[in-house]
Amino acid sequence: MTPLGEKIRELRRERGASQKEMAEAIGVSPAYLSALEHGRRGAPNWSLIQKIIGYFNIIWDEAEEFQRIAQASHPRVRVDTSGLSPAATELANLLAENIARMDEAEIRAITARIREVLARRR
Repeated sequence: MTPLGEKIRELRRERGASQKEMAEAIGVSPAYLSALEHGRRGAPNWSLIQKIIGYFNIIWDEAEEFQRIAQASHPRVRVDTSGLSPAATELANLLAENIARMDEAEIRAITARIREVLARRR
């Protein structure tokens, strides 16, 4: 499951909506919505993200957070390190080779550390 799939499922359950009802309202098939929730589909296009935001009546900061989650929800990531340092290539490969063996706490700790580093650069 992707962060977007998890968020959609959470919002749907909070509002008591079925996949079929939501899919019909936003103009997709229930099968597509199920695949999106389970991480078998990549992040939807901007137009569909806007329909989902409208469906849940999400506004302001929550809408921005939803869009950020959508952008971070590609289940198959490709990292191009050509032109970057050897250390960058090593980091990308180390993560790719080992992420399946990490538990949630380790993944969250690494994610938090990367976010801290990026926040200092702003």
